[in-house]
Amino acid sequence: MKNVLIINGPNLNLLGLREPHIYGAETLADVSAKLDKIAPELNISLQHFQSNHEGAIVDKLHETRGKVDWVIINAGAYTHTSVAIRDALAGVAIPFVEVHISNVHSREPFRHHSYLSDKAVGVVVGLGTFGYEAALQFVAKQP
Repeated sequence: MKNVLIINGPNLNLLGLREPHIYGAETLADVSAKLDKIAPELNISLQHFQSNHEGAIVDKLHETRGKVDWVIINAGAYTHTSVAIRDALAGVAIPFVEVHISNVHSREPFRHHSYLSDKAVGVVVGLGTFGYEAALQFVAKQP
């Protein structure tokens, strides 16, 4: 069984409320419940973590070193600003998939750059909350 950590960054706790025309109506709890339902079918054990604080995300990555096999991360706005999260992901050497609910490339120019993508095994962009499920299915197929 693979152990997978799902990390959600700032403002994702407002999923379903914040700009539903961009991010949809599903809440983070809805997304987590859906993933929890399909994870056993994929032979995956899931942990969920959400924080609006960069340091808390870094600390969580450090604490799970050697305890999880994969990370699926939607770093939210930190995707475009956080060298600290990039360095933490590189430092713990846990393979990860970067997820974005919206198509960041069709949005404001500052969202086009990710500090994480070149370190990620894969990047899922613009599939709505289904992107988490796609990432989880991808992880399940990895050796």
